[in-house]
Amino acid sequence: MEENPQKCLYGVHPVLEAVNSGRKIEKVLFRQGMEGQQFRELMQAVQEKGIPFQFVPVERLNKVSKGGVHQGVAAYVEQFGQVSIEEMVNNAFAIHKDPVLVILDGVSDVRNFGAIARTLECAGGSGIILPAKGGAAMNADAVKTSAGALLRLDVCRVPNLRYAAYFLKQNGFRLIAATEKVDKFMYDADMTGPVAIVLGSEGKGISSSMLGLCDEKAAIPMEGEISSLNVSVAASVMIYEAVRQRRMTVTR
Repeated sequence: MEENPQKCLYGVHPVLEAVNSGRKIEKVLFRQGMEGQQFRELMQAVQEKGIPFQFVPVERLNKVSKGGVHQGVAAYVEQFGQVSIEEMVNNAFAIHKDPVLVILDGVSDVRNFGAIARTLECAGGSGIILPAKGGAAMNADAVKTSAGALLRLDVCRVPNLRYAAYFLKQNGFRLIAATEKVDKFMYDADMTGPVAIVLGSEGKGISSSMLGLCDEKAAIPMEGEISSLNVSVAASVMIYEAVRQRRMTVTR
């Protein structure tokens, strides 16, 4: 079997998430002599699903993980699934009356991508949209950083983010841009209905073409000397403001 890192997951929790999520797994590799409660839990799940497994020297795990922290476990996944924008919207409304999506404009760091996915999944969000070119890769590092959330969320790559923006707006979503270039704070932006939160790279921010399509532009209050947040932290703040507004609406 070709050892392609692009379809190799590593780490106990990401592999267990992949097994439990029902994704097709070609083989699981365990370090020779591995033991412990986490190993037993994962081995039981692997055997129950009938997934082939093999005990291998640690050197092989080091190779397939390219030096990543594999914790003695790696798995070959058939593919990291991605969906079309149409599928994403249909799936989102099938689960939530007012779904939350995230659009990443120019965010290329896989760990930021993974961290954003983890927050979005924890908050009950539905999916992430990225450009086909220049967006963060859907690879083992991203999945591991997401704690498996990228195996549970829909991920969509589009040739042009403007197309995605138009499509979302036509289907009832409001686009909320997280940007420091406005005086309006996020608390005053309406995030109670179906929303797509738009975030840009830390260097360039959201492109002007995407900003022009957003229904609202909102800033995160900054009181310190440092004038910006890491994009994954900014995403967390915006996502949970949407959660707060929804909870306030329900309790009124």
